[in-house]
Parts: sequence; structure tokens; C-alpha cells
Amino acid sequence: MIEKIYTFFTAEMTYLWLNIGVLPFWLLLIFFPQSKISKVFVASIFPIFILSLAYVYLLYTSYLDGYDFFQNFKLYLGLNEISNLFNNKHFLLIFWTHFLAINLFCGSWIVKDSLKFEINKVLVFFPLLITYLIGPIGLTVYWIIRIFYAKRISLYD
Repeated sequence: MIEKIYTFFTAEMTYLWLNIGVLPFWLLLIFFPQSKISKVFVASIFPIFILSLAYVYLLYTSYLDGYDFFQNFKLYLGLNEISNLFNNKHFLLIFWTHFLAINLFCGSWIVKDSLKFEINKVLVFFPLLITYLIGPIGLTVYWIIRIFYAKRISLYD
């Protein structure tokens, strides 16, 4: 059975399923942030667990294909080295899964935090959309909005 899974989930197919797989979570976060289903399925460990399983699968298939994981440490040596790493499909898929998981985690944190401060969901829409596309800027936009609702600046909240 694992052979069938391995032959079905090629690099391109895995990339496609990862991108399609996170969309329902993001749609729930963006359009229904206060719903019970969003709290249960998105603002919990559930999506991160699923992405972790995909991550482990990608590590396993990379290992089977003979990927040298020690070359990943070259990313700290300079732009040319990280550029070379991104030419490898295994590294690229593992990196992309990492990116999707972190952005989704940040999006769910934004929703949980906005509920705590009772921020209007229309205002939260824009930072969530930006976080989906370019995570850190979306977090910054949300933080600026949050300052006005919390009526204080806190670096540790």
C-alpha cells in the first residue's frame, strides 16, 4: 500500500495537494473566524498535525531517494548556497511545507488573539489575507490594528 502512495504522490502532486489542502483552513479563518468549526479545526493542533504528517512523509521519501540532509546546513553559508538548495525538489517541498505550516499557525493565532480583544472580523480579514500570502507583513499589519483595540503596546503578549 505504501508503494501506491509513494507512486501517486510525486513532487508535483504533493505540491498541488499541499496548496489545495491548506485552502479550506484559510477560508475558514478568513471568512468564518468566530465559528465553532473554525475553532475546532483551524485554531487547534489539527491542521499543524496534518502538515506535520506531510512533512514526515516528505522526509521519508527524500531519504528513500538518497537525499543528503547534511547539505541543508549549507543554507547558512550564503545566497549562492541557498539558491543551489532550492534547485533540489526535495528541499523545495520540505521548505514549502514548513512555510505553509508557519503561516497557518500565525493565521490561527491572529484569529484567537482578535477574538480575545473583540476586534471586528472585517478588520482582521486584511491581515489574515496578507499573512496567507506574505506572513510577517500580515502579522505586522495585525499588530498595528491590535494596538488600537488593546489600547496599549505590548511586546510580550
